[in-house]
Amino acid sequence: MDDKLFKNLRNLLVFLVSISSFQAASSQNVSSLKFLALGDWGGLPDFPYRTPIELGVASQMGKVAGNLKTQFQVALGDNFYFDGVKDISDKRFQETFENTFTAGSLQNSWYFVAGNHDHNGNVSAQIAYTQHSKRWMFPNLYYSFNYTIPGTKSLVSFIMIDTVTLCGNTDHDFSGEPPKGPEDVAAAEKQWAWIESQLINSYKADYVIVGGHFPVYSVAEHGPTEQLLQRLQPMLHKYKVTAYISGHDHNLQHLQYTSAGSLVEYFVIGSANFVDPSLAHKTAVPENSLKFHWADILSLGGFAYIEATPSNMTLTFIEANAKGLYQHTMLPRKL
Repeated sequence: MDDKLFKNLRNLLVFLVSISSFQAASSQNVSSLKFLALGDWGGLPDFPYRTPIELGVASQMGKVAGNLKTQFQVALGDNFYFDGVKDISDKRFQETFENTFTAGSLQNSWYFVAGNHDHNGNVSAQIAYTQHSKRWMFPNLYYSFNYTIPGTKSLVSFIMIDTVTLCGNTDHDFSGEPPKGPEDVAAAEKQWAWIESQLINSYKADYVIVGGHFPVYSVAEHGPTEQLLQRLQPMLHKYKVTAYISGHDHNLQHLQYTSAGSLVEYFVIGSANFVDPSLAHKTAVPENSLKFHWADILSLGGFAYIEATPSNMTLTFIEANAKGLYQHTMLPRKL
C-alpha cells in the first residue's frame, strides 16, 4: 500500500471515529443546546476571497452541524480581512461568507461581533447586512440574546461585546501591538455600563457566555488585553460568568482563572483563517492557568462545538480534518 493511499485511509478512519464519538455523546443528551463557535475567519481582500483554512473550517463545520443538528453559530470577529467591508453591497459578504459557508446545516442563525480588522472598514455596513441576510445576526455593536435548552427550563445567556470600542484598535494586527485605549471614552463607558447591567440581569441563567474579539488572557502573539484585564475580568468573576470566548490570536486555547471565589473559563477560538503557533506571552498569564494550546501550521484550522444540558456544558475543539482535539466540561452556575 503506498503512502498516499495509507494516509487517505487513516484520515477517513479518524473522521469516522471522531464523528461517531460526537454523535454518541450527543445522542445521550436529547435535551441539549448545540452550537458552533469560530473566530478570525474572514478570508482575503482579493481573489479567491478566502483561504484554504477558511474553506477547510467551513467544510468541517457543515459536516459537524449536519451530524449533530446544531442550532446556530457564534462568530468572534475579524469577519473580513484586512479592512472590513466598504458598504452594504460589498461583494465580500457573498464571496467570503455566503459562498463559503454553504452547507445546508449552516443556514441557521449566525451571531457576530466585530474585530479590529472590521473596524478598519465600515462596521455599520456589517450591522446593516442583518436586514439583507436571513442568517446574519449583527443587530448592534454589542447586544445580548438567550436560548432555552430544548425540553427544559434551563437558560443560556449570551452577551456579545465590542472590544475595539472598549479597548481601542491595534496599529497593525500582525505586529502584535496591543490596543492603547478607547478612541471614544464616552462610548466605551456607555458599553461598560451596559455590560454590567446585562450581567446583573443574567441571574436567572444557568450558563452565561460573554463573547468578544480581543482575549482577556492569551499566551500567543497578542497576549492578554490590558483594558479587559482591568475592567472586564473583575465583572466576569463577580457575576460568576461561565466562560469568555474570543478570537484575535490565531490558535485554540483554554485557560482557567479563579478570582473572588469564582472560576471562569477563557477560550480563544481564532484559527478559522490563519494558524499562528506563537507562544510569545506564555509567561504573561497566571501560573498554571493554561490548560490547552493548539496551533498546527500544517492543519486547516479549527473551531469549537459547544453543547449545553441542564447538568453541564461541554466545549470541544475540532480540527478541520474532523479530529477532536480537546474537550472540557463546565457545570451550571451556583449563585
